[in-house]
Amino acid sequence: MALHTITPLVLSTEFSAKFDVEVFLKLDAVQPSGSFKIRGIGHACETYYAEGASRFVSSSGGNAGYAVAYAGKQLCVPVTVVVPVTTSLHAQKLIASQGAEVVVFGDSWIEANEKAQTLLDERTVFIHPFDDPLLWKGHSTLVEELAAQGEKPDVIVCSVGGGGLLNGIIEGMKNIGWSDVGIVAAETVGAASLHQSLAEGRIVSLPEIATVATSLGAKTVSRRTYELASEFNVKTCALTDKAAVQGSVDLLNFHRILTEPACGVSVAALGEIKHLFPEAKRVVVIACGGIGTTIGQLQAWHADFA
Repeated sequence: MALHTITPLVLSTEFSAKFDVEVFLKLDAVQPSGSFKIRGIGHACETYYAEGASRFVSSSGGNAGYAVAYAGKQLCVPVTVVVPVTTSLHAQKLIASQGAEVVVFGDSWIEANEKAQTLLDERTVFIHPFDDPLLWKGHSTLVEELAAQGEKPDVIVCSVGGGGLLNGIIEGMKNIGWSDVGIVAAETVGAASLHQSLAEGRIVSLPEIATVATSLGAKTVSRRTYELASEFNVKTCALTDKAAVQGSVDLLNFHRILTEPACGVSVAALGEIKHLFPEAKRVVVIACGGIGTTIGQLQAWHADFA
């Protein structure tokens, strides 16, 4: 049985009026783990558990780790999550609340991931936060749900960190014959590894992550993400932290949903639709969620950027 739930697709009259295009929100923020991550991670954990795994280890800035912790609790499998020091205490506490061991190590996800590799043994499985075909297969269910819930959109907007969500969306589109649907891949300027890679025609590794949207903090996207984005109708945009925070504020004000700026940047990317896909009339935004931001933190960022 899948660990994720089928999430609502809702018409946003507020965003439709603001951006002069019909906007629908795919509300994966209401997944039991608070983000889309449970789709792919749940599928991977169930698969590895069926193959005999007795422990899971993951590295994550928050959302993937929480999804692994949630999956482990549901499957009665112990979990260790290694997070970088940039992970909020709020997110660390949520991961621990699912019974997982939380190890804080390194200044970025890369350092945390290196530490996680040292914790593996023959019956412990590493759950990658974004670079695993099992995750992409799980994330592809999102598109299958979209097809069952309404008409085919002209454009799908999603956030990109390491690229797992984008990979899954493209896999799902191929599965159901939606390869003609455009995709806007949204990043913040301080974590725009895909945007820079496509601009330079090679995979770029960022020297640092400099954004409040820390869940987008993979210095390098997966090779498969770069390949798929080069092959399909994917257009990228790199927006400011201010825009990402405003996107989360708007989502909270218009739809009563609290999300991280890593999700808010996809909402903000609606402002780029007319430029990137001038003919688009029906747009779906993946409201991917995120557990790492409190309403107090969001309000503080909003005040700082005012």
